Amino acid sequence: MSDTKKTRIPIWRDERAYAVLAQVAFVVVVIAAGVFLFGNLLSALRRQNIPIGFDFLPTRAGFDISDSFLEYTASSNYLQAFQVGLVNTLVVASVGIVLASVFGLITGLAGLTHNFIISRLARVYTEIMRNVPLLVFLVFWYRGIVFNLPKISEALSIGPILVSNRGVAIPWLLDGALSLPVVRGRIFDGGFVLSPELFAILSGLVIYTAAFIGEVIRAGVQAIPRGQFEAARALGFTGMQSIRLIVLPQALRVIIPPLTSQYLNLTKNSSLAAAVGYPDLWSISTVIINQTGRAVEMIAVVMGIYLTTSLLTSLFMNWYNNKVRLIER
Repeated sequence: MSDTKKTRIPIWRDERAYAVLAQVAFVVVVIAAGVFLFGNLLSALRRQNIPIGFDFLPTRAGFDISDSFLEYTASSNYLQAFQVGLVNTLVVASVGIVLASVFGLITGLAGLTHNFIISRLARVYTEIMRNVPLLVFLVFWYRGIVFNLPKISEALSIGPILVSNRGVAIPWLLDGALSLPVVRGRIFDGGFVLSPELFAILSGLVIYTAAFIGEVIRAGVQAIPRGQFEAARALGFTGMQSIRLIVLPQALRVIIPPLTSQYLNLTKNSSLAAAVGYPDLWSISTVIINQTGRAVEMIAVVMGIYLTTSLLTSLFMNWYNNKVRLIER
């Protein structure tokens, strides 16, 4: 037999075998602990005569919801109320991700500009947001800023957008035509009106998360070798063309992984909407729990929804990261 033939390592001396056994043992312990805790939970609920199930969902809810993108009244059932909270959360999370990405890009590029005032303002804004707890900022933003906007009769006009302490009205497509908002008495007429609570949670999350996204983008751009900027300049590209066509496409492979974390944080942080009175998934679930006492079922479903949303976001961002990453030959 050839001396070059490798001698097989006995399993009791193979470190790879120990690693596999350790992982299997860990999984077994976790599953056993889960089964024990779930069994203990069922026993405790039986002793207190608390049923488990979702038979309460078709029951009349009996409470109003101030903001709803779905048709809902106090006569609707708990399932419909839960759906309203789910849609409200998804709207805040999806729109917030888009707006935070745009403002984060602006903030990140502003921090890299050679203009002293713009770069310093971007840095000050970033440092303030990164060192203030989100809950504190949301309460301040809602109570200190949104509440003190002008009355609707004196609504601020920012182009076609109207801003007041009764909400923000923006142009919207209605029946295939662009509808511009106007003030009629004490209400907005036309367009789409964001309630003060929706405006507070959405703008608050965007302002807060954009600071973190700006730092991610700034770090990603700075990771690109300086020679790329010089090469783009030598080819006659302007500064913005260099960033858009040369630098950002390369920086994406550095930006996307931490950017995914910020998207997940924004989605999970939307559960703080209760602090500003916006009826999101968690706040409506809390009302249902208080009325029905079905805490186990509702919290399990809420956790499952947040988990599913986070996993889907991660899967999409990982797919996109694989599409833009550099493939070395």
